Amino acid sequence: MSGEVPAPVRVIVLWFPDWPLRAALGADAAEPAAILHANRVQACSAAARAQGVRIGQRRREAQGLVPDLRILPADPARDERAFLPVLRLIEGHSPGAQVLRPGLALLRARGVSRYHGGEAEAGLALHALLADQGHPEVRIGVADGPFTAELAARGADPVLVVAEGEAAAFLSPLPVQALRDEEVTALLLRLGIRTLGELAALGATRLAERFGERGARLHRLAAGADSRPVVPRPVDPELAAEIEFDSPLGQSDQIAFAVRQSADRVVLALADASLVCTEVRIDLTDDDEGVASRTWLHPTCFEATDLVDRVRWQLEALAQAQTGKEADEAHRFRGIVRVRIAPIAVDDAAHHQPGLFGSGTDDRLHHAISRVQTLLGHEGVLTAVVAGGRLAAERQQLTPWGERAVPLRAAGQPWPGRLPDPLPGEVFAPPRRVAVTAADGSPVDVDDRGLLTADPAAIEDCPVRHWAGPWPLRERRGEPGGILRGERLQLVDAQERAWLVLHTPGDDGGHWWAEGRYH
Repeated sequence: MSGEVPAPVRVIVLWFPDWPLRAALGADAAEPAAILHANRVQACSAAARAQGVRIGQRRREAQGLVPDLRILPADPARDERAFLPVLRLIEGHSPGAQVLRPGLALLRARGVSRYHGGEAEAGLALHALLADQGHPEVRIGVADGPFTAELAARGADPVLVVAEGEAAAFLSPLPVQALRDEEVTALLLRLGIRTLGELAALGATRLAERFGERGARLHRLAAGADSRPVVPRPVDPELAAEIEFDSPLGQSDQIAFAVRQSADRVVLALADASLVCTEVRIDLTDDDEGVASRTWLHPTCFEATDLVDRVRWQLEALAQAQTGKEADEAHRFRGIVRVRIAPIAVDDAAHHQPGLFGSGTDDRLHHAISRVQTLLGHEGVLTAVVAGGRLAAERQQLTPWGERAVPLRAAGQPWPGRLPDPLPGEVFAPPRRVAVTAADGSPVDVDDRGLLTADPAAIEDCPVRHWAGPWPLRERRGEPGGILRGERLQLVDAQERAWLVLHTPGDDGGHWWAEGRYH
């Protein structure tokens, strides 16, 4: 019959509770913590739930229940990156997985259940596989359709199978909030409809008349007739390359020469897939099976020579860490037996095509500076980015050339008391102790009301021609006693040098610190 809805298929849902927190904090996240998005709790740890924190709460309410609650921002990209290795484990056991969202995966039940001799046996086998790989918290549900299987997974311990044809009976006592449609749920509760069984009893026609196609879909879910198909994600191309040496190598030049072909293979594999790599992980395995891993970022995309340089720099950092001395090209370290180059983040190659006009100068500059960096080392050439903060030294963040600048503190957030533009051209990190004196040579101080005890007449024995301020600076920090209190001045001396100075109180009197100079 035309328009007939297909019957739901048997599916397996694998649910990893609190996945955003696990992605952010790792497996040992036992402290009260919560992920926030739009000022509401999106996920919270078991320790936080034990003290009353719930998903959907406002930040102020959650912190009122748990004053020491650790707040983390939502980061969907981080969650996806962390879930990718887990997804590959699942696909290694049963191909054709679909990701509903990070921490929630879906499989067709038919193939894997026939292999293991039953749906319950398949669920237990998947649980054992993931538990052995460090994911014992996974919960698995098997049912007709993704909606019922997900709710079964949320009630599983560790596996729950809803028999074929029993989806409606399983869903009937569950609250209508399980639909996750706040607008419709609020209306249903006002009408006195509190369970999915009561909703299903209304009938598809009445719900469709009231809510349109949206109501018909909610009725299918409540009645256990979710017929959404499983859409397997496309198989990832094999982008990683690995080289293993017959005998351990102990010089960075030898290893860098040996991995050139592996770097070429990575770039060619990316090109075949019309991709470029913007983030790569390099694993160095020594002769004791110890693995030194590091993730590298690139502001545009990696070429083969960039990958070889990253291997060399990582080897030099490893040599320096092992010897405690400055490493050079001939410095030897514990023998390396294996090098693996694995792209972590890729992008469409079309987004990185060179322009027809105007890119020649930029390309020559990039290659010239990259060459200097190759000679001086990874941190030999740095670029500056403005980060968030109140002190000038906090707002200056230096990043090695060629890496994507990721500010530690968002510059766009409000920072009351921060210095307005223009910022000093030269920043002292740490701030430099200076002397600011009055006309009679006595030190200038700041009283309890934030006023200067005398007009500044000299800084570092150089006469002051102009000055402005003071402006208060207050910051409450997380560490014990971490309250920053001070007053800022801007001074111009007789040599036409403009200074930014900060006065801080102390037990032995106040002190002046030069935060930076204007050019």
